[in-house]
Parts: sequence; C-alpha cells; structure tokens
Amino acid sequence: MSMRIRLLLNVTGAGMLLGGAIGVQAANLGFLNDTPITYMRQRDVDSVKKAVSSALDEQKDGGSITWDNEGTGNSAKIDATITVARTTTDGGRTCRDLGVVLNAKGQSMNLRPQFCKQGSGAWQLQKK
Repeated sequence: MSMRIRLLLNVTGAGMLLGGAIGVQAANLGFLNDTPITYMRQRDVDSVKKAVSSALDEQKDGGSITWDNEGTGNSAKIDATITVARTTTDGGRTCRDLGVVLNAKGQSMNLRPQFCKQGSGAWQLQKK
C-alpha cells in the first residue's frame, strides 16, 4: 500500500473517531434540555452573578436571598433562591458553600457551588 493511501486512511479513520466522539458528547448533554439554565441569557447570568456576590458578602450561614430575572428582557421567567450553607476559613482564605435552587418553566435544578477568596480579594468560583 502506498504511503499516500495509508496517510489518507489514517486521516479518514481519525476523522471518523473524532466525529463519533463529538456526537457522543453532544448526545450526553441531552439531559440539560428544558432545564432552567438553558433558558438563561447573558443578561440573566450577569444579574444572578450580582445576586450571588451579594449573598457571599452579606448573608450569614443559613441566610438566603431570592433572585428573579425581571428586567433582563428575557421572556422566560427565571427565579432562584441562593442560600449560604457554610463558611470555612484557613489562614487568610475564606470559603463559602452555596445552595442555589434555579427555577424556570416548571423545572428546577439544584447547584452547590463553592467560592473562596484570599483576604479582601474577590470571590472566585472553585472547581470541584
């Protein structure tokens, strides 16, 4: 078999594997259809970020605030309850665990993000 044909077969095979992997990945995200997060637009995200920041800065453990997307221009009504579940400190680092219940179009989802900051710095979302 010539080098050119072998290269073409390898490239074709790699393309098929990559295409199949992308298809599987997309299919695995089907569970997100019709969840509240799928209805959020950038203005909603910006607004809820401000609410999360407010909860992190102002609420004590166990304290909650509510948020809704009224005024963002999104026709889908979205609301959330943001609760500070727990605060921990380690040296100059403070971490807060949140519970966020997001609701839209009869669907609800629970999120459990953690945010930390060093000293008086900005809150940073932690990867889990």
